[in-house]
Amino acid sequence: MPAALVREHVLRLVDAAAADPSGTVPIVQAGHPALRLRAVPFDGQVGDDELGALVALMRRTMHAAPGVGLAAPQIGLPLAVAVLADPGAAGTETGAVRQRPALPFRVLVNPRYEPVPDEGDAPQRVGFYEGCLSVVGYQAVVARLRRVHLTGHDLDGTALDEVLEGWPARIVQHETDHLGGTLYLDRAELRSLSATDEIGAHWASEPRPAEAARTLGFDLDA
Repeated sequence: MPAALVREHVLRLVDAAAADPSGTVPIVQAGHPALRLRAVPFDGQVGDDELGALVALMRRTMHAAPGVGLAAPQIGLPLAVAVLADPGAAGTETGAVRQRPALPFRVLVNPRYEPVPDEGDAPQRVGFYEGCLSVVGYQAVVARLRRVHLTGHDLDGTALDEVLEGWPARIVQHETDHLGGTLYLDRAELRSLSATDEIGAHWASEPRPAEAARTLGFDLDA
């Protein structure tokens, strides 16, 4: 996408958010072309103030949904920018099993991730239920890498070079996948797919979805 079109799209989103009392913009759903495009890298297509305004509306939209991450393609903009924030589940069995500490708000620009082996072994994958703000009403188990090496930049242009594990690593993988045109369902164990109704809430409430795996017939960490 040419830089001029990126900037035009960003300004339309900023104007739309400013015109809405909530300060948010709509989240597009599965089937929208932007969710299947490879996002263009951010390369200064907009100025610092415009990028800051984009990130601010993405943050408001993510929190209002509510969710723990939002990539620019989810608001129809195929640009390699994502925002993350998770209150976590510290002090609970679920939080311990899922390795889910609080994740302070952060911005990823042009992020990439690579697997990190566990103590010299092969990279470990663990399966948990995931949902997506662009696939409303459903959830499925995804076996994600437990540890990843994250690179890219933050909002200020500072280079990222860090290892994440547990739930923060899962969120980074989910949102970075969006920037490559991949939905979580592309990686999911489809026999685990369930609606976010009473039964689905039961499956997702388990610290590890072992009962769901037995009952629905899927491999948890495949």
